[in-house]
Amino acid sequence: MTLPPAAEKSSTEQRGTLPAAPGSRPEGARDEREAGGRVREMFGHIAPRYDFLNHLLSLSFDRLWRRRTARRFSEILARSDSRVLDLCCGTGDLAFALSRRAAELRRESASRGLIVGSDFAIPMVELAAGKGRAAEGTAAFVAGDALSLPFADGSFDLVTAGFGFRNLANYERGLREIARVLKAGGEVGILEFSDPRNGIGAAAFRFYFRHILPRIGGAISGDSSAYTYLPNSVSKFPPPDELSRWMEQAGFTDVEFSLWNFGSVALHIGSKA
Repeated sequence: MTLPPAAEKSSTEQRGTLPAAPGSRPEGARDEREAGGRVREMFGHIAPRYDFLNHLLSLSFDRLWRRRTARRFSEILARSDSRVLDLCCGTGDLAFALSRRAAELRRESASRGLIVGSDFAIPMVELAAGKGRAAEGTAAFVAGDALSLPFADGSFDLVTAGFGFRNLANYERGLREIARVLKAGGEVGILEFSDPRNGIGAAAFRFYFRHILPRIGGAISGDSSAYTYLPNSVSKFPPPDELSRWMEQAGFTDVEFSLWNFGSVALHIGSKA
């Protein structure tokens, strides 16, 4: 892996001063350092059952959402020299979806460019690397904190995050770090849960997400706190229009989002000027 040396859509609202949105705060965390440590420990603990529960609790719709995300960035993935970073990669499912899409688009080329997955929960990274070795080895995985990435400025054409950005201890720092490692003209894609507000489908999803999912996830994983944290973190995460404004303030242009699954999932995209 060689990197450059150091050196349904909704339009966003106008930029403005936003209230502080420091980031994820698991119960009991007093500051960013404690928040990050608790999230790392939590995801390290549930790593062995993480994939199974993701697919079970989402009825495998998580696979569809990742494929849709990969298709959205087909233009970048079609290039044989593209460099892609998947942040908060967990066990690598979005990185693999991006790699498969790249392979579909480059059937005549032996190269799929460079796809790197990064996560600060070591057990997750180890599982992702193992899955890569067992399959096609189409992505590389490294340990890295999304708030202080081990990559040079302007290293990537695309940075994605699939259901992990919400767990950062500081959203603004995370966005600025993404902007730092992107090349000029590069794109960002943040696939994240959203708290749906309107309609019968949204009400049903909220009930499932807040009352059923924590019980099933806790029983199977053996960690009830992790699956109680999940709906709590979603309810406290900035709504899509507010996150869009944060992205603009971090320097991204052409910011927009698409809502899926009764508004419970949002794909945020933007470009680095």
